[in-house]
Amino acid sequence: MSKRNDDECAVDRRNFLKVIGVASVSTTIPGVAIAAETTAMGHGHAAPALGSRPGYVFLNLDEGGFIEAAIDVLIPSDSTGPGAVESGVVIYIDRQLGGAYGSGARLYLQGPFQEGEPEQGYQLPFTPAELIKAGIADVDAYALEKHQKNFAALSLGDRDAILKELDEGKATLATVPAKIFFGHLWSLTQEGYFGDPIHGGNTDKAVWKMIGFPGVGNIYTDAILEYRNKPYPVEPQSIQDFS
Repeated sequence: MSKRNDDECAVDRRNFLKVIGVASVSTTIPGVAIAAETTAMGHGHAAPALGSRPGYVFLNLDEGGFIEAAIDVLIPSDSTGPGAVESGVVIYIDRQLGGAYGSGARLYLQGPFQEGEPEQGYQLPFTPAELIKAGIADVDAYALEKHQKNFAALSLGDRDAILKELDEGKATLATVPAKIFFGHLWSLTQEGYFGDPIHGGNTDKAVWKMIGFPGVGNIYTDAILEYRNKPYPVEPQSIQDFS
């Protein structure tokens, strides 16, 4: 990748985040190769301290540290705006895993459990919470085997390399399919980053402010023509603003 100045990187990252902010409502999960470009733009930083965010309802401290170390690679902070860690995405993920989503409330989990085609959807005998918990343990074991360190203790480059291997299905994990584990983690990361702050992520609506999203409170059709391709100067509104 050629070296670019800070202004070019800031513009590229903002455009990238706008794109995946829209794409995150679909069922397609972009590869970590795209996220790796934002890592290069965001510049390297050390893994966050284990369990640096209190109040988990599902994750233990080591698991919280793993999630923080992973999402710090997927969406890092830079001069354009906050990364996933600063935006409280680990809290969003923790709440989702501890709630109806994590327990598989809307999944059929009675079997038979066989490897299906991609268009057949989720085919594993795990709830999403069990998948993430088992995947964390598997990736930690994989990191220990390759680098003699837990995942959260690895350098930025080594964490990035392992996440790429998971995304590309090149890593063999003991319990869960690497690609499926990564896909769920990446999807949860995007949801927490771009979602309404009421769910735990997007702290202080900082991500909405960064990408110019006005929030959920109104219909903006009357402003489309006047502000087409222009900044729309309005304070974003979340669900909490109407409670």
